[in-house]
Amino acid sequence: MIYQDFKNEKLSALGFGGMRLPTIGEGFFAPVNQEEAAQMVDVAIKNGVNYFDTAYGYHGGDSERAMGEILKNYPRDSFYLASKFPGYEVRESWDAKAQFEEQLEKCGVDYFDFYLIHNVYERNIEVYFDERWGIVEYLIEQKKNGRIKHLGFSTHGLKPTIERFLERYGEHMEFCQIQLNYLDWKLQKANEIYEMLVAKNIPIWVMEPVRGGALASFSEENTNKLRELRPNESTAAWAFRFLQGLSGIKMILSGMSNREQLQDNLKTFEDSKPLNEKELAVVEEIRDGMLTMLPCTGCKYCCAECPQELDIPTLLHHYNDHKFQPGFIAPMAIAGMAEDKRPGTCIECGQCKQVCPQNIDIPAALKDFQKMLDEDPAW
Repeated sequence: MIYQDFKNEKLSALGFGGMRLPTIGEGFFAPVNQEEAAQMVDVAIKNGVNYFDTAYGYHGGDSERAMGEILKNYPRDSFYLASKFPGYEVRESWDAKAQFEEQLEKCGVDYFDFYLIHNVYERNIEVYFDERWGIVEYLIEQKKNGRIKHLGFSTHGLKPTIERFLERYGEHMEFCQIQLNYLDWKLQKANEIYEMLVAKNIPIWVMEPVRGGALASFSEENTNKLRELRPNESTAAWAFRFLQGLSGIKMILSGMSNREQLQDNLKTFEDSKPLNEKELAVVEEIRDGMLTMLPCTGCKYCCAECPQELDIPTLLHHYNDHKFQPGFIAPMAIAGMAEDKRPGTCIECGQCKQVCPQNIDIPAALKDFQKMLDEDPAW
């Protein structure tokens, strides 16, 4: 396992993300498969992983409890636990103290090694600035009290929004967690955010390194291009190798849903093998061919807001597939869904769009998808 030095801490370069734990059944509120998750965590720990990341909203609120239950079986000083304050939610009022205490209780710990102000972006930055709630101020106080060892923030926001947040709270932020991968390096201008944070000497934590799986599985043609250069590495490994070439990164989080993904990642992080110029050129070629896709990461924030209870990430996955290469796969998949769960049942209320970290116009995409299906003679 590769390790990174951070303020007298030795962190595994690979962090175990708690947003995509194995579940019993499918769907946003499917319960975590505790036994399978525990076995994966055990394998991770035995292979050197010591950083575990969760959040209040992951798995419909079940991730913190699940991770706490699993990690209580290990010495408290043998791992680092990270969680996040859910300020991305829209509420009429906030009680920062009650929220924080609930999270500590759910995780079964007395302190968080790392704690993040969750997803600072255009819609909620005023929540964090609002003196009525005093959210950030309360968390700064908890750091002084030793109940938070290291305080940082995550963001899906635009560069000006991040800069605005740092202008106000930058002196208290020890690290910043951003969505970073070779697709978003160009698509979401993540390179500009990366360079800004490096210039400000803010260590970078990475989320969505393989774009919710989008960078883990390619066409046979693109897969062969990668195999010719690195025959012993998986497609997903290339995404991590890209990040290993960026010196400002201290932590790379991966949400692993099964043991195969875990084992592949552990193999990748046995050593550091950044991409060379020729390999980067191939990655850029593949990336440029993907830029017509909707950048859905499968975070499922939209699902919690949808009054129709649509499985939006799955619908967008089929939309991307059908948009990129029309065929029978997507129509067949949609035909297998209940009629009230298909893209045409979207009522265009826009609630999903408001919470989407990728700023996808979901109602427009679903409407376009249904139009394509209606125009397909096979459908």
